[in-house]
Amino acid sequence: MIKLGLTFVLVLCVSVLLLLTACNGRPLRSTSDFVAGGNPQAGWQAVQDYGCHTCHTIPGIPGPDAYVGPPLDEWASRSYIAGNLSNTPDNLVEWIRFPQDIEPGTVMPDLDVTEDAARNISAYLFNLR
Repeated sequence: MIKLGLTFVLVLCVSVLLLLTACNGRPLRSTSDFVAGGNPQAGWQAVQDYGCHTCHTIPGIPGPDAYVGPPLDEWASRSYIAGNLSNTPDNLVEWIRFPQDIEPGTVMPDLDVTEDAARNISAYLFNLR
């Protein structure tokens, strides 16, 4: 009886450990969560065209490390944009286009980014892992 109870507790503990190991605290995202209509390759080019790398360190973009804005690596794993906006592809598009409307006084400048370019940049950033 004690041996059966000990086996049950051991199996339960191993199961819980496996479950916790599988949960890394990041929500799972599928490809369908990424930006509709966005093109990551065009986003890579738009990031350079708009000079995003002058303030941000961005994987895959040549240039020195920049520290004015946060590094943009592993973007898809982040929970928030600017500390208070849920990190969704559509919210990122809005943030890229209208940062001063969303967070007045932020150091992120309004660069007159087009809807298409913002969608492409969002697609690029959400593909960074």
